[in-house]
Amino acid sequence: MTEAVPLSLCAREPHVPADRLVAEMVPPPRFDSVRFETYVPDPNQPSQTEAVRVLSDFAAGLGTARPAGGGKRRWFARKAAAAPAGPRGVYLDGGYGVGKTHLLASLWHATPADASLKAFGTFVELTNLVGALGFQQTVQTLSGHRLLCIDEFELDDPGDTVLVSTLLGRLVDAGVALAATSNTLPGKLGEGRFAAADFLREIQGLSAHFRPLRIDGEDYRHRGLPEAPPPYSDEQVTKAAYATKDASLDDFPNLLEHLAKVHPSRYGALTHGLRAVCLTDVRPVPDQSTALRLVVLADRLYDREVPVLASGMPFDKLFSDEMLNGGYRKKYFRAISRLTALARDAKPLVAQ
Repeated sequence: MTEAVPLSLCAREPHVPADRLVAEMVPPPRFDSVRFETYVPDPNQPSQTEAVRVLSDFAAGLGTARPAGGGKRRWFARKAAAAPAGPRGVYLDGGYGVGKTHLLASLWHATPADASLKAFGTFVELTNLVGALGFQQTVQTLSGHRLLCIDEFELDDPGDTVLVSTLLGRLVDAGVALAATSNTLPGKLGEGRFAAADFLREIQGLSAHFRPLRIDGEDYRHRGLPEAPPPYSDEQVTKAAYATKDASLDDFPNLLEHLAKVHPSRYGALTHGLRAVCLTDVRPVPDQSTALRLVVLADRLYDREVPVLASGMPFDKLFSDEMLNGGYRKKYFRAISRLTALARDAKPLVAQ
């Protein structure tokens, strides 16, 4: 086999025009083909089956009813086509790895409206959009949509939560239907609607627009699967990078430094076209700002199903105990879960 020269994430400095940020608000590649029919409910968790039913009905309703709000595209809507009574939004409440993003993307796909009238993005991507377009332009751009899906709604940054809550209030007034997910803490799964209560409190006046939909279950990424493979040697990772077409090879500490120079809204573009990410000398992240950037990168790699092959420390040692017990712990647990799944996906690269 002819060896390929690995790419380098540290050599990439992508620039993404603001209008492209809007056009790319669709389910990520990992969820291109998901549908309600492809979601496999855990037979021991009836709430998962119920969620599919409720969301299917919700999607069907969005195809026949006009939003009640104003939006320029709806000034001539007939009164008979007004929005149905009841909440115009759903909030998927559950722990990480129970398939909430699968269901959210399925809702997007099932809603009978043109793709240009539906938007799908993470909470971070939505705040980045506001930063790129400005608040008023974001309202104007999204007000013509039938549905806005927000994955991984963040409750740990009061400023961003108020910003997005205000934005959603304007969109609700324009008649946009909403759907959102966020994570219950791993240790809180037995405490009823812990996450739902937090969510509804933080969005304050919007709570009446959301129906909380509880989804119980274990992290499917670890359900019946083997433990994550241990880190490989530097030599194994380097050899695999040279043997894999369109793989990147970077020293982990150097990559962390580079991430500080690239806006998180561009991390998707940073990973564009990669078939594998190879990292040497993985070690615990040094501070919280670095850790939060790494979380965003892990999300983008997971969305794009890019395997991650690494040497050094295992991924469950990336974050300190202080971080895992702090205000951003939900993000860190999610990153560990997703990087572990990608590490499993990378195992065949060593054998080739």
